[in-house]
Amino acid sequence: MAGKRSIFEDVGETKQGAGQGAGRPPATGGSPAGPGLIDQGHKGARGPIRIWLIVLFLLVVAMIVVGGLTRLTGSGLSITEWRPVTGALPPLDATAWATEFEKYRQTPQYQLANAGMSLEQFQFIYWWEWGHRQLGRLVGLVWAVGFLGFWLTKSIPNGWTGRLLLVGALGGLQGAIGWWMVHSGLQGEMIRVASYRLAVHLGLAFVILGFLGWYALLLSRSESQLMTARRGREAKLFSLSTGLMHFAFLQILLGALVAGIDAGRAFPTWPLMGDSFFPADAFYATDMQGNVLPVWHAFFENPGLVQFMHRMAGYLLFIFGVVVWLRGRKSAHRDTRFAFHMVMLMLVAQAGLGIMAVLTSAHLHVAITHQIGAIILWVLILRARYLSQYPVAGSIRKGTA
Repeated sequence: MAGKRSIFEDVGETKQGAGQGAGRPPATGGSPAGPGLIDQGHKGARGPIRIWLIVLFLLVVAMIVVGGLTRLTGSGLSITEWRPVTGALPPLDATAWATEFEKYRQTPQYQLANAGMSLEQFQFIYWWEWGHRQLGRLVGLVWAVGFLGFWLTKSIPNGWTGRLLLVGALGGLQGAIGWWMVHSGLQGEMIRVASYRLAVHLGLAFVILGFLGWYALLLSRSESQLMTARRGREAKLFSLSTGLMHFAFLQILLGALVAGIDAGRAFPTWPLMGDSFFPADAFYATDMQGNVLPVWHAFFENPGLVQFMHRMAGYLLFIFGVVVWLRGRKSAHRDTRFAFHMVMLMLVAQAGLGIMAVLTSAHLHVAITHQIGAIILWVLILRARYLSQYPVAGSIRKGTA
């Protein structure tokens, strides 16, 4: 088996068989230690795999947006069964529609919130949830076909099989967590899914999006180019951008808790929450019968406290983002500086969208735009982090330093 190239090896150093995939013959027509498939930049499988990952990335973005619209339209509990294969077919006749509607009429959401809903109204929410699940099936299919194709043709570069399998495994886990989330809204007197399960579901979607984005960025350059670029890495800036990425992820989870209990509609005022900085009765939570719950429930179920946490985390994230930007704008590399400028610009826009969402009581269009803003900010942070680790070398003579 050919030896793997150390990440610390100079680009000009070569070894017999270095960079070749297992079972691949040595390069011909030149040095016997010529670059393997993984070092051929956009040639070979590296470019096609990157395109495949970008397609998956865009599909996951669509999944997050459609999932947000599904929640905002109250459609998430309209399909009461988890049928990964047979559920791909929607009701095709009046009898099938009547059967699906009857299943929904047995749910707490229908009985406590939507009693008297017409079949046409049910069909509206059904199609939203069916479309969301169908997108999930499409993501799984695109991953499976792509991975098997690259694997069977032995086109996967050294060190990438496990990474690509990880994406598929997380996608499968996401499907199971999706049902775990929906199931919580079909029990007892629940009229919506459990907010913490929604947070887990959305959080994992952003994790998958993060891996896809990071891998696509890594594949945009050859291994030798990455090794060369890494020698100019800005360790402090990389550390700060990693912290910003984690902080943004926490804020996304808190946003999911807000969405899960419609806490965005609780206090449509800013900068105060009603007439005070801290909401009244913040640590008070009850069940559907009015029984007082332990205080820890308030951190998930009290609209005032949940919105307060999201607001405070937003302020802290913005302050930390400014600190990271001030450091990023001093980078020695033009592309890196520009990447952090874009992060700061989007952070300002996202803060503005958050305030608008509060003032409009989470109006559908504003709320979904705020969620799309979170996706854009997440991706921009990932790119800035990548350029901190693998900066693009400029030229002083050309004015691109």
